[in-house]
Amino acid sequence: MNLRKTSIGLALGLLVAHAAQAETLRVAIGTQDTTINCVTGGALIRELKLLEKYLPRDGRYKDVRYDIQWKNFTSGAPLTNEMVAGKLDIGSMADFPGSFNGAAFLKAGKRSLFISVLSGSTAGSGNGIVVPKASPVQSLSELKGRTISVPFASTAHGMLIRAIARQGWDPARDVHIVTQSPEVAGSALQANKIDAHADFVPFAELFPYRGFARKIYDGSQANAPTMHGSLVDAEYARKYPEIVVAFLRAAIEADRLLAAEPEKYSELVARVTGIEAEVIYLFHGPLGLQTRDFTWKPEYREAVKTSISTLRQLKRTEAELDAERFIDDRYIRAAFRLEGLDYDKQLGNYAQSPLAGIDSRSGEPIGDSRRVAQVWVKDEPRVRHYASARSALADLNDLERAGRQVRVVYVQDSRSGIKLLAGDAWFVHDGDAVHGFLLKQDAESWARTHGGRVLGFDALKTASYASGGRDPVERSASARQE
Repeated sequence: MNLRKTSIGLALGLLVAHAAQAETLRVAIGTQDTTINCVTGGALIRELKLLEKYLPRDGRYKDVRYDIQWKNFTSGAPLTNEMVAGKLDIGSMADFPGSFNGAAFLKAGKRSLFISVLSGSTAGSGNGIVVPKASPVQSLSELKGRTISVPFASTAHGMLIRAIARQGWDPARDVHIVTQSPEVAGSALQANKIDAHADFVPFAELFPYRGFARKIYDGSQANAPTMHGSLVDAEYARKYPEIVVAFLRAAIEADRLLAAEPEKYSELVARVTGIEAEVIYLFHGPLGLQTRDFTWKPEYREAVKTSISTLRQLKRTEAELDAERFIDDRYIRAAFRLEGLDYDKQLGNYAQSPLAGIDSRSGEPIGDSRRVAQVWVKDEPRVRHYASARSALADLNDLERAGRQVRVVYVQDSRSGIKLLAGDAWFVHDGDAVHGFLLKQDAESWARTHGGRVLGFDALKTASYASGGRDPVERSASARQE
């Protein structure tokens, strides 16, 4: 018996000694949960425990213990501070704060690497300018001499500077630009204390959705590519490249899940962030406002170069950051290979997240993406898709007459193709179709060229109700026949 106890004691001792010798590796990740373009590099990986699935467990990592740490931030600057201080290994942010991250590392005698895109728009959608809901202002051109707030040194700040330049204005004289965080700006808009506010994802859509602002400018009008992506401490990546690749593989799986069930995961992200699921779906659903894309397209490389030069112009950095050395696609290419994906093929793919299927009302195939509309009905797990705003409007009338509650209606801008909240869009009813637009001036231009009436969403619905449940187009057609 004593011999058996001795054997057990020796075995336990060896196990304890082995455990004491096992290496513990930290994987410390900074996220921006409310910046919903970062969800596939943060919130979804964390909430679904996807990183644990891909972390290496063999070879040099056979006996490793992982200390996975997550920390959430509301902006990129404090995240960068903790990365530079060695408290975080990986972080996700937009092109401007990402470039500031690279510059801050250089200033500290270190390096960071921009290793992957997560989501973005080669045209610039995502950044935008809003005004108070009751403001008479309909376009940027009406803001000369007015006060515009923006989070300084953000990607939205860069967009605002370029948008002002396109107007031929001097940003130092023709407008008054002040710094405000999204949280402060939301209150200022509600109190009518500022004329306009420029911001990044998702606030130019979130504030209008919450009913106290209107979007009057989309970043695509400045044709200024924008993106969010992930960065890593270069020394950490050198030591543990397999861990970095594991993180990116987890991001790729998060993307697959989100693409397959955007409503389900929009609801999950909403619970985590407090950002309404309807706004998250606006970005991450099919034909979303931005495209999830992990590849370093030339436009995204250019966005980083532009952000570096603009930060110097704004005197936010003096670092000589080399974008070509800063951007490193080796890790995302490795992740693609391990997932059986073709990086170079995706590099050439500029398509929006696809929407396939048939019209929920008419059964006709969904074709032209610029005519598509969508309705999210309360208590329905899936968003309804329509081949045209005309079909969606007819179904909306029937739903509301039946007492069903509708969470949100989406339409695509007939000119730019970007996704819009229908409640804040402008429409042209030309007798044959209903066309949606972000800007009133675009709707008016379309009407002058093609004919038709310019209507707000409520007026369009009222006209539809007056038709006895048929949409205005059907009513007009009947009137012509009579």
